[in-house]
This record gives sequence, structure tokens and C-alpha cells, in this order.
Amino acid sequence: MHVAAINVADELIPLWRGSFRCDPTDNRESWDWAVLQGDTWKDHGDAVAAATPFLPGSFDRPPRNPAEKINSGYKAWEYLLYLFGLGPALLYGILPDKYWKNFCKLVRGIRLMQQHEILSEELVEAHHMLIDFEREFEEIYYQRRPDRLHFIRPWIHSLGHLAPETLNKGPPISSSQWTMERTIGNLGQEIRSHSQPYANLSQRGVRRCQINALKILIPLLEPPEDILPRGSIDLGQGYVLLRRKERSSHHMRDCENTALLDFLNAPPRVLPPITRWARLRLPNGQIARSLWKESAMTRLPRISRNVKWRVLDQIKTLALVSLYSPPNLRLLEESCHTLYTCEYQGDRALCIVDTVAIKSVVAMIPHALPDNPEQLRFFLVEKPGLDVAYMGGAMEHMEGDED
Repeated sequence: MHVAAINVADELIPLWRGSFRCDPTDNRESWDWAVLQGDTWKDHGDAVAAATPFLPGSFDRPPRNPAEKINSGYKAWEYLLYLFGLGPALLYGILPDKYWKNFCKLVRGIRLMQQHEILSEELVEAHHMLIDFEREFEEIYYQRRPDRLHFIRPWIHSLGHLAPETLNKGPPISSSQWTMERTIGNLGQEIRSHSQPYANLSQRGVRRCQINALKILIPLLEPPEDILPRGSIDLGQGYVLLRRKERSSHHMRDCENTALLDFLNAPPRVLPPITRWARLRLPNGQIARSLWKESAMTRLPRISRNVKWRVLDQIKTLALVSLYSPPNLRLLEESCHTLYTCEYQGDRALCIVDTVAIKSVVAMIPHALPDNPEQLRFFLVEKPGLDVAYMGGAMEHMEGDED
């Protein structure tokens, strides 16, 4: 899915900055989309960098300040989080409305195409979004002008083929370059012969294949990797409670006690004391922290307490969560369902959920809308390709206790 990262960024960002190649018969003064300049570009870069503490550690490398680092080896993963995670929110109110809505169609289509499992109706929606983006891009940027023909790069045309080709070849993320690049990097680190590097690389590849074959034939040769740390509790279905654990039990606050009584549909009374746990490992390898844990950490963490959950009928282990408000429906519709901006409700909206209903750790980035800059809101960012990372065995570090 590098088409969704480097190639897109290599064109859209220079266009928005007004640094894209301009033919002599064209005029940059007519580029009303070139808004990321001067202080606006600097402030935008600061906003991208300010999002780092709110991106969980499971999101890997966060995007650096593009105003300072975009020419310093900016990685494809950084572009992916920057444009397709933070972009719809941080560009709202900066890009003119028609260009922002056009960009949101690209984001919506790419987000759908990045899934490992894509429903047929999602595939249809993604195709419509990407086709609409391509058509509108030609109308509002290229404008059928011969001196802007270089605006139409191959990646724009390829978007129209992503959904149809998925029917023949499967989801694009299953054949992306991420896996190959990781393998090339791992094998490259094993090269020891500088005089014959290619012969050495070939031998390392053969040896790895031989070792993998032996592990398949004799599974006991491979020690178990998923060894639970001391003091953890396996809840089943891939969910594990991880320390730290509160040393002594305590009674819940009134608002927490009320939320649990409402969930149990029980009459008002004081419930027995509880013991808090610091972390919960999810089946996808992510680790969610509790507010109790994160608020007590001495060094600034990358916040990992925002979670996405689903409704279940059968209840086993419970978790107390604080709900965000419903998203701004107008912006959700205008952004093609790419900008979920909510208010944090704190103790006003406590809710009890089943622990195994928690699907993933997400990021909620603070921001303000241009028409109401005094009101603090939060927008949703999910990790791209999370299910594929889990299939590849990616797990967050969980040894021992955190500070």
C-alpha cells in the first residue's frame, strides 16, 4: 500500500504548499489550494508533532513535524499516519472546503482498502470514493489544462483499479511491501562478508529456510514465545490482565458504583470493594492501559487507554469505561466518515462493558474546530493494517511491570 503513502504525499503536500512544478503558462497565484505556507505550514507541522503523546505505542513510529522533518528521511509509515490518520482533522478549516472534501474521499477509500477482510458493500463504497476522488481531482486541480497535465500521475489512475483487482487478487494489504521490506532488512543485517555480499545473502536465505523447515518438522525446537509474565491472569480468548495490580482493594466512587448498579439493574447499595489492574493485552497484540496506571506514570506516556469495543450478549469479566460523545454528524457526513470528532464526557458518561468486547486500542487526538476554538474535542485515529500486523505475530512488549 505504498501508493497510499509516499506517492500520494509526494504530490498532494507539494501542491498544498505551492511548491509543485508550475509551467510558464500557469500561475501559482491561481492555486487556491496552496494554503500550507508560512506560519500556516509551521502551525500545521506543530499540530502533527503535538499528536505524538496521544498515539499509542502500538501505532509504532509516530509522524514527525513535517514542517521540519519532511526532507529528513520521512518514512512511508509516517506519511500513512499523517495523511490517512491525522489528515482529515488537522486539515479541516485549513484546506478550502472543496479540496478538503475531495481529500476525505481518498482517505475513506484507502482506509477501506487497507483492511484484511473487506465486505462486498465496503468494496463498492471504496470504489465509488476513489473514482469520485479521481474525477474531482481532475476537475478542481488539473482542470483539463495542458500545462497541468503533469498533475495526473500514475498513482491517481491506479486508484480506479484497486477495488476491481481486489476481486481477482485479494485485499491489497495482503500483498503490500511491508512484509518484503522487513524480510530484506532482517536478511541484510545478517550479511557478514563484505567482499561477496550477494553470495553471503543467498546463503543466509538458504539457512533460514532450512531452519524454518526443521521447526515445522520438529515443533519442540521452537520454544514458546507467548510466555505470560509473572502475576498475569489469562482471561481466555486471547485476553490477559497484566500487572501492576493494586495492592489493596477499595470501594468505587459514587459515579462508578452507580454505573455498575445500572448495568446490573440492581437496587441502590454499596458494592464490595474492587482491585484495579494496570494493563490488558488484547488478542491483536495491543496493550490497553487503565487511567489509574497512566495518570500515575512518572514519564509522559503515549496514551493507550482509549479503546474500541463491541456489544456482546454473554458477560464474563467487566471493565469500567468513560464514553466519548457521539461524533459531530455534520462533519462525519461531510468528511465521508473519516472525521470522528467527539467531546470527552468523563464521569458524566461511565459505562460497564465486557472485557472481551474490547477490540483494539485507538488514538483520540485533542483538537478544536475553527468555528468554536474554545471547545476541546478529540478525533479518532485507528492503526492502519492492525489485523495484518497481528497475523504476522506483532505483539507489544509486556514483560514485567511498568513504572
